Amino acid sequence: MMNRFEGPGAREARLRYLDGDFQVTSPGAFVRCAVTHEAIPLDELRYWSVARQEAYSSASISLQREIDANPDLRKRG
Repeated sequence: MMNRFEGPGAREARLRYLDGDFQVTSPGAFVRCAVTHEAIPLDELRYWSVARQEAYSSASISLQREIDANPDLRKRG
């Protein structure tokens, strides 16, 4: 069974992540989550890190990656 990202024209895009937006540097249909490697359609991309230039498939994955990268965040509360 083919997923919706397989077949002709279904390429992984390259993006530059900006504050509140992103810039397509190499056209494609999707990007991969930096943590799960799941394909994220560009029109569904909502979470990324400007500092690490990474995409995330959900808010919870984005938060966990931020905590992993900045252990001091665990101490807040």
